[in-house]
Amino acid sequence: MAGTANATKDRAAAGATREDFLARARALVPTLRDRAATTEAARCVPAETVAAFKSAGLLHMTQPARYGGAEMGWDVLCEAARTLAVGDGAQAWIQAIMADHAAMLGTFPVEAQDEVWGTDPGAVLSASFDPVGVATPAAGGFRYAGRHSFASGVDHADWLICGGFIVDGDKKNGPHFFLVPRSEATIIDDWDTVGLEGTGSKSFEVEDVFVPAHRRLDGALARAGNAAGTAVNKAPVYRLPRGGLSPTIFGALTVGMAQGLLAEWLDYTKGRSSHGLSVAGDPGSQFVAGQASAEIAAADALNLFTAREGMRTLAAGKAMTPAEILLAKRNAAYAANLALGAGLRLINAAGGRAIFRASPLQRCYRNLLASASHFSITWDRAAIAAGASLLGK
Repeated sequence: MAGTANATKDRAAAGATREDFLARARALVPTLRDRAATTEAARCVPAETVAAFKSAGLLHMTQPARYGGAEMGWDVLCEAARTLAVGDGAQAWIQAIMADHAAMLGTFPVEAQDEVWGTDPGAVLSASFDPVGVATPAAGGFRYAGRHSFASGVDHADWLICGGFIVDGDKKNGPHFFLVPRSEATIIDDWDTVGLEGTGSKSFEVEDVFVPAHRRLDGALARAGNAAGTAVNKAPVYRLPRGGLSPTIFGALTVGMAQGLLAEWLDYTKGRSSHGLSVAGDPGSQFVAGQASAEIAAADALNLFTAREGMRTLAAGKAMTPAEILLAKRNAAYAANLALGAGLRLINAAGGRAIFRASPLQRCYRNLLASASHFSITWDRAAIAAGASLLGK
């Protein structure tokens, strides 16, 4: 590994700071905005965007330093993803997802990390976490099969993380995560949606491939934040409780998309007239601008506070308590719900021309709606779970 570390010491992520990553993200926003329509039409993030993310180190900002990554905290990833989402939600989604998966690979057994990054530290991953796969025990590992959906960025991925159960006769264990080369999967072009089209979150199928034992991530340990890779990678981000603090990345993306919609709405409304009158001069429009901007700012503050508090806990060497995890999930979901409400307020005040496909407003809103629909930030479920905990139930 010393040779790999030397070979990658000059990569964009290595040695970069939080300020570096945020400045690079801000610099990319105009380019993402310019590519938003073509990204949507292609139903896939352009290779040029993925290359730009790589060049900026944004896909490897959470990768272990042993492979040239920066081991940034989850809160910094949330900030970067939110910033990029102002330009285009679909392209930002791929950055967030791939950086998330880099952190996740850092929690796999070290043999799996070496297999992926030992010869190609620039390798990136896609994933499908719904545990529909079946892993049958075999000598040295498992025979694995499954048809997986919602694999964002799969067209650009080198490896795939698959959710599934170990099934041995009538015994079922899991769910766990299994690592498979993309070359051993068949991509299914079924991504035909009304929002976040550009993420290219297609399905893929794996048919009876061998997965060595070291390419399994124990699901229970991952959810607890103490999986095998944490014995080697000591940065706090690798002790992130999967499914606990991780929803804040989707809160961040949703907030960023709402910020992008607000920016588009303000530009559009400032020069708009209706029936010969300035729309910007109307008190109703001014109220919408004030209310929506406040809601989005509050959502951003809550989500980022939650991510930072979680990272402070992990940095102190502590684990998040079950109650803290439920509140973190509540906060991320509420932030997304608040941002979505602001987005609806804006699109409703944009007038009939905003629904034309040529208008960026309608794309921004549809992406926002799709983002807020992610299962990890479903408000009703998160509110009920947090409320039950607060009431001791």
